Amino acid sequence: QVQLVESGGGLVQTGGSLTLSCAASGHTFNINGMGWFRQAPGKEREFVAAIRGTGGSTDYVDSVKGRFTISRDNAKNTVYLQMNSLKPEDTAVYYCAAIISGNVYRPRNYDYWGQGTQVTVSS
Repeated sequence: QVQLVESGGGLVQTGGSLTLSCAASGHTFNINGMGWFRQAPGKEREFVAAIRGTGGSTDYVDSVKGRFTISRDNAKNTVYLQMNSLKPEDTAVYYCAAIISGNVYRPRNYDYWGQGTQVTVSS
């Protein structure tokens, strides 16, 4: 089992920044990627960013490219999502997730999920 704990959400004004953290613990040796997803009220869970275990390549949804950066600290078993130039449409509950194998863009492929952290961007 793998446990994921997110932190760093909050309320920020348009144009502001936040950094989300996701600390992993447990049997992390078979994890091959980490992703961030978000879900706004009444909407489906949306892929935001992912970082692969091998090589550390990253992917982003188009709407956050150039504004968000996913990174990791292997020594701390922690993944980060640096969010800059935040917009009201970024408001959602943000979840981190861990994947063993499969397409990183699909929520159903992920094996472990955190509890989520609320990000609210005021206009």
